[in-house]
Amino acid sequence: MDITTSPDLSSASSPHAATASSARGLTKVYGSGPAAVRALDGVDVDFAAGAFTAIMGPSGSGKSTLMHVLAGLDQASSGSVRLGGTDITSLGDDALTQLRRDRVGFVFQSFNLLPMFTAEQNVLLPLELAGAKVDREWFDTLVTTLGLRERLTHRPSELSGGQQQRVAIARALIAKPEVVFADEPTGNLDSRSGAEVLSFLRRSVRELGRTIIMVTHDPAAAAYADRVVLIADGRIAGDIADPTPESVLAGLDALRTLEQPAAI
Repeated sequence: MDITTSPDLSSASSPHAATASSARGLTKVYGSGPAAVRALDGVDVDFAAGAFTAIMGPSGSGKSTLMHVLAGLDQASSGSVRLGGTDITSLGDDALTQLRRDRVGFVFQSFNLLPMFTAEQNVLLPLELAGAKVDREWFDTLVTTLGLRERLTHRPSELSGGQQQRVAIARALIAKPEVVFADEPTGNLDSRSGAEVLSFLRRSVRELGRTIIMVTHDPAAAAYADRVVLIADGRIAGDIADPTPESVLAGLDALRTLEQPAAI
């Protein structure tokens, strides 16, 4: 396990790997004056393409804020965010909306499926909204990998929580986005369904070549990733390669130790 306490982990990912998403000098401040809250404080970080990365930290550490700014769902106060070769912090609202539609996928804790649509219709919805043609070979690959073949005609109310989240994952992947951002994707699932969904996320990286950045509070969930980025007080505080539940817990414990005042 490699726990790095320096706030600058800009070279933490492999220098030989393509970078799917990155941030430099990233800050996010909510409010102003004495009541201002600095949610992100000079974040430098890279996320490798074709990898599954988890972001973890204590409550209020800035992990969800980081993901939302990386995904273009929230604006940075200063610094820059790049998706591939595009500086998204310089984009206007229309260009940012198009980027999110064409190049980014999202999986949330709540499945956000349309109840009147079948599983297949929910999966294909992003392409329909974009007026894009369905790649049936890719659709079939997703359906097979995610085990949805027998559920395509079912509506969300006829699916289990784990099945609904698998539909949401297929929907996030159908347009072949450069990066899929997953915000606590197992938060509403029991442990068995959660493990099933995490296995499919990992398979989508290893077998389908996708890039996933996931925020989670669960060390067992983070252990499915290739790498864990630790954040505390709005700063990158550690990096764990090939994580296990034990190494992630140790990393979080190290953060808590660093946060405690020194004994006098």
